[in-house]
Amino acid sequence: LAYAAHKFFQEEGFVFVQTPLITSSDCEGAGEMFRVTTLPLDNILGIRREKPKTPHNPSDPTAKREPVSADFSRDFFGKPAYLTVSGQLSGETYASALGDIYTFGPTFRAEPSQTSRHLAEFHMIEPEMAFADMQSAMQNAEQFVKYVVAQVLRDCAMDMDFFEQYMDKHLKTRLQTLVEKPFVRVSYADAIVMLQEEIAKDRSKWAYPDVKFGSDLNTEHERWLAETKFESCVFVHNYPREIKSFYMRDNADGRTVDAFDLIVPGIGELIGGSQREERLEVLQKKMAEFKLNEKDYEWYLDLRRFGSVPHAGYGLGFERLVCYVTGVENIREAIAYPRYPGHAEF
Repeated sequence: LAYAAHKFFQEEGFVFVQTPLITSSDCEGAGEMFRVTTLPLDNILGIRREKPKTPHNPSDPTAKREPVSADFSRDFFGKPAYLTVSGQLSGETYASALGDIYTFGPTFRAEPSQTSRHLAEFHMIEPEMAFADMQSAMQNAEQFVKYVVAQVLRDCAMDMDFFEQYMDKHLKTRLQTLVEKPFVRVSYADAIVMLQEEIAKDRSKWAYPDVKFGSDLNTEHERWLAETKFESCVFVHNYPREIKSFYMRDNADGRTVDAFDLIVPGIGELIGGSQREERLEVLQKKMAEFKLNEKDYEWYLDLRRFGSVPHAGYGLGFERLVCYVTGVENIREAIAYPRYPGHAEF
């Protein structure tokens, strides 16, 4: 499957690049990042300890603990550093110089999620295309998914027979349908109306029945769209700007951004992508709205200051793709050394 991914992008003329694993920027602006530091633990926690009058006596009231700000200027990099949540921002730099590029490597999310769909360490496939818009990115994403699935069906027949016997009795039929059937495209606003109409029939069937414009789609909403409403892979596009990342291009309506998610039956979201905001003033305004420190993103803003072009891309979680292609239900079984809250064996 990984070979098929590389093969697709190489045949399409994309350049393979490697982006940093240690970064000072939060691509998603969500703050769910693992910190990288060589500072002593007390410094990381921001705790000042005063020497007690009676050493080693925890009951001594003179042993004070007061919160202080950690001094990251004394850290290894001289500033806060983190494990990357995405190679996208660096990928945009490569795309500005080389045209169409892609990266395929580990990413890290410090999300306290105990679900069958999330890992703290996983692998992302992230193409970035110069002179492209959201429609171009969706078209490429559809071509990519169909290509790698077709390649696996053709070249891994014995493996697919095994997975169909023990994991999913309809696996090969489901995958062949994906290859042959065009993906559906529906706007976020239309998807919300469809969900509201369906939920109104019987709210008790839904864990999250309160859906309105501006709501982030839950897994049950995504799967209903893909598995029941359309019985197909679905691109949901033009999301409200307030629930998407700062780098996504604003639409003329002032309410939505050129962003999309690919929803697949049995999994939910497989791909997330967008056209990037190439207008400097608009990007700076959005960064202020997201309360991001502009100084940390000066290099990213320079891409706009000195000759940006329209560009777009997307990210695909490789382990989720493995789950979809094999019929494995829990993403922790799709990677040799799963990392999730409370678990980091080996």
